[in-house]
Amino acid sequence: MQCKHWRRVPLNLVQEARQLAPAGCVDRAVRCQLSVHEGNEHYGLLAELDEYGVALWLRWREHWMNLVVLRDCSVAAPGPDGDGCCLFAAHPEQHTWEDTSEEVSCIS
Repeated sequence: MQCKHWRRVPLNLVQEARQLAPAGCVDRAVRCQLSVHEGNEHYGLLAELDEYGVALWLRWREHWMNLVVLRDCSVAAPGPDGDGCCLFAAHPEQHTWEDTSEEVSCIS
């Protein structure tokens, strides 16, 4: 099950993210893409970047947030047609394909 935390992206970070995002389009609010987890650090996908396998994420805790560029997780589900994980490399908790109780989209 996906984390239920959402965060509004402040205008200054939206403007910075738009400069980095190839399409120049970034959502003003994001949902944490991790599975339900302990702790207070959350990650919302903002944009895939031009470099293959790299994305721009909003990382936040209760009183701070920042933009981070992270490599994609390279782990895929077992089997020849296994789905890839939609998160970043070395993410905490489980991969997106490990929890099928809720449909997960890799698109923000």
